[in-house]
Amino acid sequence: MSGMLAGGLGLFLLAVSMISDGLKAAAGEALRGLLANWTRTPLHGIFTGLAITAIVQSSSAVTVATIGFVNAGLIGMRRALGIVYGANIGTTMTGWLVAVVGFKLHVDVFALPMIGIGMLLHLSGNDGKRGPVGLALAGFGLFFLGIDVLREAFEGLAAAIDLTSLTADGVFGGLLFVGIGFLMTVLTQSSSAAIALTLTAASSGVLGLHAAAAMVIGANVGTTSTALFAVIGATSNARRVASAHIIFNLVTGIVALMILPLLFWILSRLESLLGLDANLAITLAMFHTIFNLLGVLLVYPLNDQLADFLERRFVTREESAARPRYLDQTVAVTPALAVNALMLEMSRVTELAYSMSLAALSVERVHGKRLEVDYQVVRNLSSAITDFIAMLERGKLGSEVSQQLGKILQTQQYLLLSAEQALEIAAQQATLGEVDDTELQTSISRFRADAVKLVQTANPADAAYDYADCTRQYDRLQVAYEEIKAALMLAGSELRVPIPLIIDIIDQNSRIRRLCRQLMGAVRILDELTRESDTGFARDGAVTVSGDGVSPG
Repeated sequence: MSGMLAGGLGLFLLAVSMISDGLKAAAGEALRGLLANWTRTPLHGIFTGLAITAIVQSSSAVTVATIGFVNAGLIGMRRALGIVYGANIGTTMTGWLVAVVGFKLHVDVFALPMIGIGMLLHLSGNDGKRGPVGLALAGFGLFFLGIDVLREAFEGLAAAIDLTSLTADGVFGGLLFVGIGFLMTVLTQSSSAAIALTLTAASSGVLGLHAAAAMVIGANVGTTSTALFAVIGATSNARRVASAHIIFNLVTGIVALMILPLLFWILSRLESLLGLDANLAITLAMFHTIFNLLGVLLVYPLNDQLADFLERRFVTREESAARPRYLDQTVAVTPALAVNALMLEMSRVTELAYSMSLAALSVERVHGKRLEVDYQVVRNLSSAITDFIAMLERGKLGSEVSQQLGKILQTQQYLLLSAEQALEIAAQQATLGEVDDTELQTSISRFRADAVKLVQTANPADAAYDYADCTRQYDRLQVAYEEIKAALMLAGSELRVPIPLIIDIIDQNSRIRRLCRQLMGAVRILDELTRESDTGFARDGAVTVSGDGVSPG
């Protein structure tokens, strides 16, 4: 009998995997589009999470996919919370499928033909949509076959088990069955499997209603283990989404346990109202749906507070550096103070942009991950500066302040573009080939040295900074660029250097020149601002840059 139980569970897990893989492969881009585009608000996210989970029959898959999107920066943390709530409602569809369909059909009439047709489609059309659809269809057939095997196994066990020992009386008894449901989900990594086992056991008389309900609650909480595994080494926002998933399921489970008698009373009234016959499987499926809906009703009104709470957790040093230090409502009411605060914030962006530029121009292989982190800090600070300026411009400003704000905004764009160029230079440097020609090597090194000297000269935070020196060095760089370009073209025409390598080096030099041009654009405007206003520019540096990245100065 234990072999039949293990076999039925194995069939069920295989079926869930096939359904999930098949539907995700058949509509992968569509599902990604739903997650990325149909989550404009948490409410949209709830319906999207519900729909996708009902389709793929796996809340874990949807939650892990959502964490992946958040980890990649495709979905914001706040938007992702709605998907998590909806996925918990969507996963209750598995219970309904088991309760309404799984026990009603003869396997030989329904499930076996589905497996045959599905595998025929899968094997004959694996390169297109037909193959994945066939895999999902065969998975649904195995799903019902597994349910049937589990039902027979539990019917056999019912006669051998002392039912009086399987009661959920008292607090300890309820918690025991919650723990069993939790453990089943952790071991199988599928709340759907745990729910199916619980429903089949209850329908076969092995479990009572209260014990089965407690196991359903435990299975619902146990599904959070998958999210915990998914965020190992993930970003802070991904960890916040996983934490929201855990908080939601824990709160829902605790509330459901506390008001279990009230939920059963509501279920009995609903069954009477709908004219449903007494059926443990349907009652449990309805229970699973109702307490997840209740959880959404409890947590959704507090969504903003939960998001605020989570944003204060898992804060990395980079996130701390990326938060504005000088921009707030208190300085916004006074234009002069606002401009001064913006200049102080701009000094942080400038330091980062120059640090990234020097790192990218290094002849050594640079740490791309470090540059990517610093670039995200630049982006976040630039976005905060843009939003702050937009807020200021909604008020009444004098012409002089408006011009200063416009120049600050233009400087911010130059610095952001220079940071983007630094990323591209570092990425290209990692794959750039070596030149054997000694004379060309010397010219290339001289050009890069001129670029490094320009970056060092053009840093307004440097006490020795002088704009006239910057322009002279930039002119030298322009001459060096044209000279090395001509030398490379000549070497290519004489076949001293492979043409593809010549093209790659010219492209890289062009990126370096664009980087320097963006920095010079920022320096020119900052010099004008310094001369026109009393704010000056932060000479002490708002941040310090070390080999480990950005840290508060």
